[in-house]
Amino acid sequence: MRVLVVNAGSSSLKLSVLDAEEITHQTTLERWDGAGDLGQLRSLLTDVPDVGGIGHRVVHGGPRFRESVRIDHDVVSYLDSIADLAPLHNPRAVAAIRAVGDLLPEVPTVAAFDTSFHATIPEDAATYALPREWNHTYGLRRYGFHGLSHAYAVRRAAAIADRPLGELRVVCCHLGAGASLCAVRGGRSVDTTMGFTPLAGLVMQTRTGSVDPGLVLWLLEHAHLDPTTLGQVLEHQSGLKGLSGTSGDYRDVVAAHEAGAAEATLALDVYVHRLVREVGAMVASAGGLDLLVFTGGVGEHAPAIRAAAAERLSYLGVEVDAAANERAAGDTDISAPAATVRTLVVAAAEDVEVAREVRRVLAG
Repeated sequence: MRVLVVNAGSSSLKLSVLDAEEITHQTTLERWDGAGDLGQLRSLLTDVPDVGGIGHRVVHGGPRFRESVRIDHDVVSYLDSIADLAPLHNPRAVAAIRAVGDLLPEVPTVAAFDTSFHATIPEDAATYALPREWNHTYGLRRYGFHGLSHAYAVRRAAAIADRPLGELRVVCCHLGAGASLCAVRGGRSVDTTMGFTPLAGLVMQTRTGSVDPGLVLWLLEHAHLDPTTLGQVLEHQSGLKGLSGTSGDYRDVVAAHEAGAAEATLALDVYVHRLVREVGAMVASAGGLDLLVFTGGVGEHAPAIRAAAAERLSYLGVEVDAAANERAAGDTDISAPAATVRTLVVAAAEDVEVAREVRRVLAG
C-alpha cells in the first residue's frame, strides 16, 4: 500500500509518500498557517500519487490512546480535548488532519502517536509519587515521547546487528533539538527519560531537561516569575542555548567552544554528563546492555558526542572504532572490534514508522 505521511511541526508541514519503506516523494511547507491554509496544501497534493492510506504523526495520545488508531470524528474531538498536554504540537497535528481530510476525504487515515511506543512502560516506572487521587484525576504519568523514532531505530539497529530484537537489551539515544533516551527490553519500551511533558530528562537545544521541582517553586516565589514566563524560559531559553549564550544549535555551540568560549565548553560538558548519567539509568531499567543506538540530528552527525559518551561508558563494554565513528553516515556500526556492546548509528526515519503503523491499523 502506498502511504502519505503528514508531519505537522510547530510552523512547518512535511509530506512524504512511501512505497514499502522507500520514500518516493517528499515536500515541505516551511510556513503553514493551519487548517484554513488549503491553497498551498492543495498545490502540494496535486503532485502526490494515489495513496491507499494517510498517516499523521501526533505527538501526544493522552491516557486514552496507547496505540495508533484510525481517525474519525470522535478521535479528532478527543485530540482537541487534550491539546493542553502538547500545546505546541497537538493542535497543529489536528489542523493537518482536518485540512488533509478536507482535500482527500475518501482516503482512510490513521493517527500514529509518539507516546504509543512507551505505553508498555511498567507502572512502577511510569507512576509519579504524587497523591494517587491526583494521578488518577489528572492523568499524571510518565508518557514519554519520540516513540516513533525510538521504535524505528531499535528495530533497524537489531537488523543491522543481525540479532532478534526480542533477545536484546537496547538503549536508544534520540539526540536532536529535543532529546530523549529509551530503554528497550524484549522489543518493548520499559523506561524513557521524558515524562509527563517533553521537558524532562536530557539537556536539549533550548529545553532545560530535568531540574529540581523545588528549584522551580523557589523561582516562582523569589524571582517573582509568573508561570507563563517561567515556562517560556524552561522551554525556549535554557539547555545548550541558556548555558552557552549561542542559539543552542549544536554546531553553534561547538564553534563557540572551538573559539575558546568557556560557557560553550561548559555547556557541552553538561550535555555529555547528563547523557551518560541517563544512559546508566536506562541500562539499569533494561537489565543490561547489548546495543547502544544513536539517532536524530546530533546523534547521527556529532561523532565527538558519541566518542565522549562511549569513553565514559567503557565500563559497560562500550567502545567505538575511532575511524568508523568519524566517517559514520547513514546506518552504520561504529563498534570497536573488541567491544562487548555494539554501538550503532541509525538515520532517523519516523516517516517509515508512521507508514508501517498505517498499514498495520488498516489491515485490521
